[in-house]
Amino acid sequence: MRTATHRAAVPLRRVLLLVVLAASASLIGPALPVVAAPELRDTATPPPSGTVTWTVQPASADGPDGRISLRHTLDPGETVEEHVALTNFSDREATFVVYAGDGVVGDSGDFDVPPGDGSRQDAGAWVDLGQPEGAERLDDGRLQLTLGPSSTVTIPVTVSVPADATPGDHPAGVVAELVGGGSEVRLAARVGTRLHLRVTGQIDAAVVADDVDARWEPSWNPFAPGTVRVRYVVRNAGDVRLGARSTVHLAGPGGVGSAEAVTEIREVLPDRSAVVETTLPAWPLVRADGGIDVTPLVVGEDVVDVALERTSSAITVWTPPWTQLGLVLVVLSVVVLVRWLRRRSARHVQAQVDAALAAAGVPREPSDVVP
Repeated sequence: MRTATHRAAVPLRRVLLLVVLAASASLIGPALPVVAAPELRDTATPPPSGTVTWTVQPASADGPDGRISLRHTLDPGETVEEHVALTNFSDREATFVVYAGDGVVGDSGDFDVPPGDGSRQDAGAWVDLGQPEGAERLDDGRLQLTLGPSSTVTIPVTVSVPADATPGDHPAGVVAELVGGGSEVRLAARVGTRLHLRVTGQIDAAVVADDVDARWEPSWNPFAPGTVRVRYVVRNAGDVRLGARSTVHLAGPGGVGSAEAVTEIREVLPDRSAVVETTLPAWPLVRADGGIDVTPLVVGEDVVDVALERTSSAITVWTPPWTQLGLVLVVLSVVVLVRWLRRRSARHVQAQVDAALAAAGVPREPSDVVP
């Protein structure tokens, strides 16, 4: 889970990001995901009225060209020139900070670029943004520019792959963040476009299940199955992005009570992982055996020219019938108690009979009651 202080990361969408700035100190969240980050100010200034709507999209030097993302396969040491277009659809002026960064996939499964804090380690560091007219270069290398109502600016983008870059996918993105506003609480909202960068060379493609943890939870109902909770990590052990279909399967001795659960993972980046949690019904047959099968999948328009092989990990879970044993103990206890009470009652009745006979002077005969 990401944490946010001054600025918070939110998933990038290839849709327009709508930000509503209310005319009060409170914020009314937009329909698309944004994150409000508190920022203290010395004086309270009423926020401007109106709506800010903007987008960042792939472009040529002449403007937006209809592509969904920037996609290139490059050799180590190769350079390519690109463009992105930043458009302010609003009816008022707005100021943006534009920067490039490494691509990640968050816990929600959405592609994201962390806030521009200068910590670019991979492909984000290979991207340089040109400085269009009217833009200001900040000390940390980001661009700041102000766009008038219903206006677009085209920003040159240069991607320079290092000569020692490793083969495979190196995700990145270009982000435009709305800044300013003058309110006591600033809304940190970002939208961007993705860069699919692949470096040529030997490609490996594999996903595996790691850190498997399976736990048995018996049912309180002795006539119902319990639950096995399985938590594991699907790790991309290759160097290209992949989706995955993971199947958890369990069965008792002799294959009795078999069950399975299937999970689809949209995207796992190279050397990254996704956490999966699932549950399966299981009868308390002392032990259940099975495994996790992970099948790699090609994502979107990607081309993966190597064999995609399924990997498997074994699972063993002890499923002792605690509830059923408890029920047996209760039944046995009730049977023992009933027999003891019956014998006690019989002894008490026999004692009263013997006392009455003794009082009447009748000789006492041997009793058939078992002591």
